Amino acid sequence: MSRFPRFSFRDKDLPPLSCRVGRRGRVLDLPLIAWLTLIWVLLWSTFNLANIITGVIVAAAVCLAFPLPPVDLGLRLHPWGILRLAGYLLYDMYTSGVKVTRQIFAGMPHRAAVIGVPLRCRSDLMLAAVAVAVSNVPGGSVIEMRRATATVFLHVLDADRPEELEAARRQVWRLEELTVRAFGTADEIARVAEPPPPPQLTAGRPAP
Repeated sequence: MSRFPRFSFRDKDLPPLSCRVGRRGRVLDLPLIAWLTLIWVLLWSTFNLANIITGVIVAAAVCLAFPLPPVDLGLRLHPWGILRLAGYLLYDMYTSGVKVTRQIFAGMPHRAAVIGVPLRCRSDLMLAAVAVAVSNVPGGSVIEMRRATATVFLHVLDADRPEELEAARRQVWRLEELTVRAFGTADEIARVAEPPPPPQLTAGRPAP
């Protein structure tokens, strides 16, 4: 074991944002080190270089003396994927907002529906992230998420035609792909590269 620190971006066996130090291979969580350093500086009420360096040393010593079990949440940061997701969300929120506004001021009745959309990702973190991304877009809201079948149930406002329901499903699958490519692991990215589930598994049910 090398005596020099090895960081997660060079060692794929390490959890994200961590490093391995010492001959015993202790793993340090860098966000935890930063948080403990911030607490140290706040306790001294003086923001200077000496306090920051001392805080880092104390935080590292505490983490080495009382190591926590390494936990991999399955979160990865892909900068290009994050930019693509942010751009798509901004565009989709704008276009969906305009569409919903037109429906409101047109005064025409629209048929709502609840549809079930099975997802390809399986981790709890990615399921939650996809649900949040879908809920941020006007015109649809997540009312239930079934972890056992990885199915999200979505309330859509415009369900007058089958084409509208299919477009809502495609939008969920698109958001799922972009979210996983922004924050998912290699296994999750491989999953969303596969075709979506068959349409017969995602039949819509009109809302009362």
